[in-house]
This record gives sequence, structure tokens and C-alpha cells, in this order.
Amino acid sequence: MFAVLKTGGKQYKVQSGDVLRVEKLACNAGDTVQFNEILMVNSTIGAPLVADAAVQAEVIDQIKGKKVIHFVKRRRKHGSKRTKGHRQQLTLLRVTDILAKGAGKSGVMAAIGAGSVSGEAVAAAKPAAKKAAPKAAAKKAAPKKAAPKAATGTDDLKKLSGVGPALEKKLLENGVTTFAQIASWSADDVADMDGKLSFKGRIEREGWIEQAAKLAAEQE
Repeated sequence: MFAVLKTGGKQYKVQSGDVLRVEKLACNAGDTVQFNEILMVNSTIGAPLVADAAVQAEVIDQIKGKKVIHFVKRRRKHGSKRTKGHRQQLTLLRVTDILAKGAGKSGVMAAIGAGSVSGEAVAAAKPAAKKAAPKAAAKKAAPKKAAPKAATGTDDLKKLSGVGPALEKKLLENGVTTFAQIASWSADDVADMDGKLSFKGRIEREGWIEQAAKLAAEQE
């Protein structure tokens, strides 16, 4: 049995026992995580996802990819050039099981991108998920109540200079959801996002970090 899963904006074709590297997840070595965005299981093709299907994997380690050199040169009278090195943070996994059905009842922690939530939040969510499982089985309406909570945790990123609906969608897909998150970016985080979305220095030019800090303070 094989499946095609989606995580970190990429797609992976996997079988049980495969070892793969994905964009960093909010988890620790030894954890078991479950990917719920499944595009295909054997001959079953999702529209866009296969309902109630999942891929479970064991986290082997948190690693870094090969070093990538990012070089920018502006050909002007008073031009400038800049060289930065970057190593992408990755999670090394071993696929343990492919579920064609029953993903919602497995009780395994969902695979969440490290950029979307903190590690402390994931750790705090583990016992809560176990306690909530019997209630979810007894009350089918419970998932519908949980949906608005996820929406309220996302800021309107279009308030940042140069960010429109299309760019906001890309940021959300890469786990960037709040002004506070952007305001806390380090130089490595900026270089990482520049490389992922081909921003070519836009974050620094537009002053996103300063804008995000002000917007986050206003919300408080």
C-alpha cells in the first residue's frame, strides 16, 4: 500500500517503512505523528483529500539540510551585494502505518509545522487530546465548535506593507499566522522565509518585523 501526503507545501509518495525528510514539525524524537492531508491512497484519489485517511510516522530526529548560499546583488550606481548561508531545519521520519480509514479515531498527534505553534503548545495539547476523545465520540457536534477557535488565532496579515491575499495565503501555508510570530523572527528566520518564498529581501525592505511588532502591540 502506498499514499501521497502533503506537508510543508510539498507532496511525498510513501510506503510503510520509508524514511523521509520533511519541513520541521513541532515534535520530539520518539514521538508518533499523523499526517491527515492525504491526496491519494493506492487507486483512491482525493478531491482534494481522501476522507478519513492518514499516514502515521515515528520521529527519528530533528536535523538540518545541506548549507545553501543565498547571494543578492543590486546592479545600480550605489548598488550592494550580500551573501548569506542557510541550513533548512528538517524532521527525519520513518513511516509506520498507512490508514485508508479511521484517521479520526486513531488518537495519534497530528503532524503540525514548527512555524505554526510552539513546542510548549504541542506538549500541552497532548493530554488534552486524550481527555477530549471520549467526548468527541459521544458528541458528534464537538468538532464544529472547535473550528472557530482555530480561525480566531490568525491575524489579518494583509495589514503588512505589500501583503495581498495571494501572499497572505503563502505565508499561512508556511505556518506564519500572527503578527507576534513575525515580530519575533531572527535573522535566520528571515533568511529561511526569503529562501522559501523567493522574497529577495522584501521582509527587510518593507520593514515587516517593525510593522508586525506595532500591530501586535495594538491588539494587546
